[in-house]
Amino acid sequence: MTIRTRITLLFLGIVSTLLLIFCVVIYLEGEFHRQKEFETRLREEARTSAEILFGKDEISPDLLKLLDKNQMTVLTQEEIVIYNNKNKIVYESGTDYLTIELATLVQIRQEKELSFQKKDREVFGMVFNNGKEELVIVASALDKYGLSEQRNLGLTLAFGGLLMLLIVSYVGWFFAGRALKPIQNIIKKVDSIGASQLNLRLDEGNKTDEIAQLSQRFNRMLDRIEKAFKLQRSFVAHASHELRTPLTAITGQIQVSLLAEDDPQELKMMIQSVLDDVQQLNRLTNNLLEMTSIDSDDAQIKFSLVNVAELVWQVREVLLKKSPHYQIVTELDENPDLLPEVKANEALLYTVLLNLIENGVKFSPKNRVDIRFQITQKELILSFHNDGAVIPEKELGLIFEPFRRGSNARNIKGHGVGLSLTQKIAKLHNGNVLVQSTENEGTIFTLKLPR
Repeated sequence: MTIRTRITLLFLGIVSTLLLIFCVVIYLEGEFHRQKEFETRLREEARTSAEILFGKDEISPDLLKLLDKNQMTVLTQEEIVIYNNKNKIVYESGTDYLTIELATLVQIRQEKELSFQKKDREVFGMVFNNGKEELVIVASALDKYGLSEQRNLGLTLAFGGLLMLLIVSYVGWFFAGRALKPIQNIIKKVDSIGASQLNLRLDEGNKTDEIAQLSQRFNRMLDRIEKAFKLQRSFVAHASHELRTPLTAITGQIQVSLLAEDDPQELKMMIQSVLDDVQQLNRLTNNLLEMTSIDSDDAQIKFSLVNVAELVWQVREVLLKKSPHYQIVTELDENPDLLPEVKANEALLYTVLLNLIENGVKFSPKNRVDIRFQITQKELILSFHNDGAVIPEKELGLIFEPFRRGSNARNIKGHGVGLSLTQKIAKLHNGNVLVQSTENEGTIFTLKLPR
């Protein structure tokens, strides 16, 4: 069942219930007034007959019967019966439409007035004191006109109600369609959006109602999907290129080494070159795998208190052992206990520090990086300064994307993965990596970690 049908049926159900209650109330109110009005007329007929028969100018019962038959306002099948205090009939209007039981007469005497229905007749009984005794006067008749009017009222309410329900059904169906038309437009638009049309967006309408908000949320989701697709295409293209380059080099070097079997020195150089390419390829692969594990929703990354000072020293020792000519200058030389502990994943934070320090020494002509620290109430801030070539301002926002390298890195080995991985790890720790590069100050990467 469609939402449009459900809304229409719900609307129809609510209106039907209210309309039924309204019609029933109107009908019962009409019936109540009909009975009260007819009761008043019966009371007047009963009192008039008693006053004429037993008033000051008493007339004979036969004359009263004659008057009753010829009066213009006589009711349909009207009958008036008067009982004395012994419950004997002293007057009867000449018809025999109704028989009153003794118990009813007793009840009338007790209540003084009594109105009730017997079969299809309206009956009214009252006590009348003529100065000699208490009489019971019972007047009854058919409310032919009132019942006819009540039937007409019932039919009018019934047919009017059905007509109203038909109108309500149509109106409900029409306006439900109008209300849901934007959603139908959204469905059509979404159906037209495929992997090759991710640039399409939904119409956000007036930007205030719920459907507009849905369109806005969906458009934002499309923005993220489009960006992810672009990154994926870029990632695949660059990864293929970066993997192909060392593999091609390795293949060529092996082919050359096969021809240099009589020259051990040249063969050794070829093997060393292949080893360098394999290590470079291995590091690229490890970085890609690490990026994938961080992006995975299933990654179970454990955090603990990490001594940043010790971690900086570990990275420093590893790099100096590998490349003794590196100059890694840090304030920790004088204040080894300067840095507080932070909650982090030690292995991932090690990768961040390794990438930032190695990046600094690689781009410095002197292979020097200066590490400075700043401690605030909420953050631990580490800055990595090198005096290498300036990164163009337009490239500063791009170097954290996978396989993106600045124009100042053309002659320096690398794949453009390290900084992207570093930024992802920093954000995983609710931190951030910033960069600024000027002619006067060189390039500074700033790592911010929450305390």
